[in-house]
Amino acid sequence: MSTGPDDLVLYAPEEMAAADRLAATLMPSFTLMRNAGRAVARAALQLGPQRTLVLCGPGGNGGDGYVAATLLAQQGWPVEVAALAEPRPGSDAAQARAGWHGPIRGFDPERAAAADLVIDAVYGAGLSRPVEGLVAETLSRARRVLAVDVPSGIDGATGAVRGMAPVAELTVTFFRAKPGHWLLPGREHLGRLVVADIGMPEQVLRDVAPRCWENRPGLWHLRVLTVHDHKYSRGVVSICGGGNMTGAARLAAGGARGAGAGLVRLAAEHGADLYRTGAPGLIVDEAPLEELLADERRKVWVCGPGLAGDEVEASLPALLRGGRQVIADAGALTGSAGDPGRLRGAAVLTPHAGEFARLFGGPGDDRLGAARCAAAEVGAVVLLKGSDSIIAAPDGRAAINANAPPWLGTAGAGDVLSGVIAALLAGGMAPFEATCAGVWLHGEAANIAGEGLLAEDLLRCLPLAARRARGSALASAGAVS
Repeated sequence: MSTGPDDLVLYAPEEMAAADRLAATLMPSFTLMRNAGRAVARAALQLGPQRTLVLCGPGGNGGDGYVAATLLAQQGWPVEVAALAEPRPGSDAAQARAGWHGPIRGFDPERAAAADLVIDAVYGAGLSRPVEGLVAETLSRARRVLAVDVPSGIDGATGAVRGMAPVAELTVTFFRAKPGHWLLPGREHLGRLVVADIGMPEQVLRDVAPRCWENRPGLWHLRVLTVHDHKYSRGVVSICGGGNMTGAARLAAGGARGAGAGLVRLAAEHGADLYRTGAPGLIVDEAPLEELLADERRKVWVCGPGLAGDEVEASLPALLRGGRQVIADAGALTGSAGDPGRLRGAAVLTPHAGEFARLFGGPGDDRLGAARCAAAEVGAVVLLKGSDSIIAAPDGRAAINANAPPWLGTAGAGDVLSGVIAALLAGGMAPFEATCAGVWLHGEAANIAGEGLLAEDLLRCLPLAARRARGSALASAGAVS
């Protein structure tokens, strides 16, 4: 099966609502509800027959639940339905409710505790209020949960938990996933995620323009080298080296080399001899920065890893004035705390949560929205690093990354990532795509290295990560042909 940007789209709840409205002008809306309920029933059937309680809300999510309950009962399952409230008369949910011919009970925590499986069809991804009271008490007693769309209480736009949310074993959503499926803490409540095809018209993807994607190969493609390539066509990466924390710049250089840069040069006007004791393939320059900037081939620079405040002041403004593509990390971010305008002109900013808060203020529950606002403010791609890294472009595009293992949280890993992004940028990728690809390669290299990872281990695993990314692209192309 091919994977391309359309397959990786993440629709926010309001975008999904727009997609539903458009679809309703092209086909009977109840057909979509029936197909959604059938997908839920099919997922439940895979778990094996068991005493099942379907918790139905009054909206479309509840309608999906009524359809699933009806189909499971037709298969001979012992099914009960509990309703929070009656659906709006004349709605699709009311039609689905009319198709259920068994008894309907009220919410009851003891009944949920007695069931082998609880199908959570209470609230969908567009929930805007906390789950509390009887609904929270009932869901909290469920021992095994299959969630419809999202576990009730998960904000589909942000992944935040509103009040209480159960931890599902399986979540079935429809047409496309939501950002809240991949953002933490929501991601930890899903169990296995199934995105079911319910027959939405293809026109929906054309007319409801996506702004967010899951980050993996297919959203971007690594450059394929040819016999005509050479070290300069593959790209030159330059790195500002500090006088004290030399390991950070070395790791950034290693990341750039491992990600395929044709030539990596480290600018160290002071302490050049110390850097020369490192990897033999790294060129160390001790000429003044102004002199190095005279070389127009040196378009991409990493500024920040291992740099003290005075070293940032001596390098970052000159790089920005010179129109270079700058990946600003670490010291460059710290030195701009409270004044993100100083970074305007950079290509990519790579803050972790603490650096982001010092630059732009705390992101709150809506980290995706905060990253988008920050990118628009500075006119640069902003990578908000974490287990669910967010890549946001100034034009509002965003991607959410989900392949980073826990052991990637180790000193120096961020320095390597800066170098990886720089190599892809120098190789000709646009800043948003280079950052997305760099984040995925970084996570994949960590998965290859395994637990006990040291930042240095990433360097040897990056080439295999790139081969896996290219392999995914080739498999997709083969499936299309």
